[in-house]
Amino acid sequence: MASNEQASKLSVQQMIAKQKGKKGKKWIEKSIPVILFIIASISVLTTFGIVFTLLFETFEFFKRVPFLDFIFGKEWLPFSNNEPLFGILPLVAGTLKVTLIAVVVAVPFGLASAVYLSEYASDNMRRVIKPVLEVLAGVPTIVYGFFALTFVTPLLQQFIPELKIFNAISPGIVVGIMILPMIASLSEDAMSSVPNSIREGALALGATKLEVAIKVVLPAALSGIMASIVLAVSRAIGETMIVSLAGGSTPRFDLDMTDSIQTMTAYIVQVSTGDAGYGTTIYYSIYAVGFTLFLFTLLMNWLAHAISKRFREEY
Repeated sequence: MASNEQASKLSVQQMIAKQKGKKGKKWIEKSIPVILFIIASISVLTTFGIVFTLLFETFEFFKRVPFLDFIFGKEWLPFSNNEPLFGILPLVAGTLKVTLIAVVVAVPFGLASAVYLSEYASDNMRRVIKPVLEVLAGVPTIVYGFFALTFVTPLLQQFIPELKIFNAISPGIVVGIMILPMIASLSEDAMSSVPNSIREGALALGATKLEVAIKVVLPAALSGIMASIVLAVSRAIGETMIVSLAGGSTPRFDLDMTDSIQTMTAYIVQVSTGDAGYGTTIYYSIYAVGFTLFLFTLLMNWLAHAISKRFREEY
């Protein structure tokens, strides 16, 4: 009898312990979504905080500078002793020059690399080449900037004698090298996701391997490829150190690629290093330029999402 009573007591104690354990697990399960929601909210609130700061300071700038003069002005002379001019078009032109050259460099080489890795490279070769390509994305941009200034520019001057030490071509090429891994890696992932049955069907119909890659796989992976290109362009627009070191600080609203330029990011760097006092018009101008840059990148990200949604393939 005593042993039965002890066994019943133990079983009751075990049941109580199990219930306590279940309550503890239930409390943890209920708290996890709250913790994850708080963590997710931090990034959202940070984004809203950045946008609010940009808007607030940009409105302060437009109290001092007419909006139309800023948008359509063709001269950017904020440090002029006579009458400062704040026309954003020269900075936009410099940014677009570098971005255009970067796209011309990165898109052909990036897509060619993606086609090779996806359609031609063996597994062993892919495991070697793809990480090497992605290492380029980990190189600090200031290193790229000095590379453009001390190596690429002197090299280009041998073929283009009129090329100035600060120009748009050299940083454009190096920015293209920098964003190349993004296009190659994301495009290769998109092409690798195309089912092999589609490739086999095309080969069975008599297509060559190159025709399969160009006429079948590329169109099938167009959604991911276009998204990678647009995201890379957005990255090129926002590049800072390369254009600051190798591009120069001369805003120009023209099509000359061989002379000194200034991009939106380079101007922000110039003013942020102490060239303007707090509360001055020049100080607030960096927020107006930053907000313009924000609109550019927002447009590019929206475009990437729209293209991805428009051309998405279902398998």
